[in-house]
Amino acid sequence: MPRVCAPTAAYHRQPTDTVLYRTVEAHLKTFLAHTAGDAERSGLPVFVKREFEAFLQCGILAHGFARVRCEGCAFERLVPFSCKGRGFCPSCGGRRMTAHAAQLVEAVLPPVPVRQWVLTLPYRLRYRLAWDHGLTRAVLGVYTRVLQDFYSRSAHQHGFAKGRTGMLTVIQRFGSGVNLNVHFHTLVLDGVFIERTQGQLEFHAAMPPSDAAVTQVLAAISPILAQILSASVQGRVALGQPAGTRVGRLGGAPPGLAASARGPRQAHLDGFDLHANVRVPPNDRAQLEHLCRYVLRPPLVQDRVELRADGRLVVKLKAAWRDGTRHLVFERSTAGQAAGTGRPGGGSAAKAERRQQPPHGVRFGHHAEDPARAPAALADQDLDREQRLPDFYHRR
Repeated sequence: MPRVCAPTAAYHRQPTDTVLYRTVEAHLKTFLAHTAGDAERSGLPVFVKREFEAFLQCGILAHGFARVRCEGCAFERLVPFSCKGRGFCPSCGGRRMTAHAAQLVEAVLPPVPVRQWVLTLPYRLRYRLAWDHGLTRAVLGVYTRVLQDFYSRSAHQHGFAKGRTGMLTVIQRFGSGVNLNVHFHTLVLDGVFIERTQGQLEFHAAMPPSDAAVTQVLAAISPILAQILSASVQGRVALGQPAGTRVGRLGGAPPGLAASARGPRQAHLDGFDLHANVRVPPNDRAQLEHLCRYVLRPPLVQDRVELRADGRLVVKLKAAWRDGTRHLVFERSTAGQAAGTGRPGGGSAAKAERRQQPPHGVRFGHHAEDPARAPAALADQDLDREQRLPDFYHRR
């Protein structure tokens, strides 16, 4: 007798019904024509064009599929091929986020506390790093060496000599405004490992870094980066004894280079910004996966892209900006510029629609002023969670 399989709910993704797909399909040819190169300037990179074209074929049966058949009940299903794009495809990016986050939690990161350090670079460097992979690796090397030295020195001060930590970094190339923003999310094992007898490793958790300590880490990073980055891009002296200092200027007040605090465990210096106020306690694998999904997230999420009645696109920000901006509004004919070219700090294609923030706090989609609607499990009793993350990145 043939085996009877338990019925499963069928899920059929319809990419052609999404606002993003219809927009790209309708305006891609026009966008490519406007960005074509000529004798005086280069055009859109070929890989960007390929990313758009592959996105329009992602999940479409007409462009290829696999036929899957159950040996137990002979049920068959057609599974369309995906583009596996790494640029802006929300579907492929979401699957990659979920798979990689689970792999990190289950097979890579040990059950110790993990702290996220985020290094943001000045606007003038983001274009350069977007095209120069060697320079990006050099910046990452400096950044991680300073972090390693910070943890080793801190452990030594508490009596743990030769301690070393571990870390992994995700290089994100986008900002919350769908703009070009090369920055570094680093998950650091928040402490050091000490080698004991017979090669056994013993972990010692670190004390939470003070605001002054985060400022010192940033102050150690920025001058080193100034020495390896181009003087023409940085506006600094690249060689000689004054390497890393700013080129002398006449007229105007001298720029202040003192680091300033922008929040708890956040420092800002000469366009560089370092944030270290997110920590996951040991053995909290759910929160750790939450954090991994956050750093691995794709640039766009389908449910944050809406079509207004006037034909313009609205991209909802995951968190309001300091000036109260909650949405970005794009003309449909120019919306591809945000994903295709990515201007640092935004661009003329996008106009910020500013809405005042509500007078009360909102946490995880629940009004903080209403205790009945606030999830009890996420109350502020969890002292290790120094900063919350968007609820979307929980496993569904």
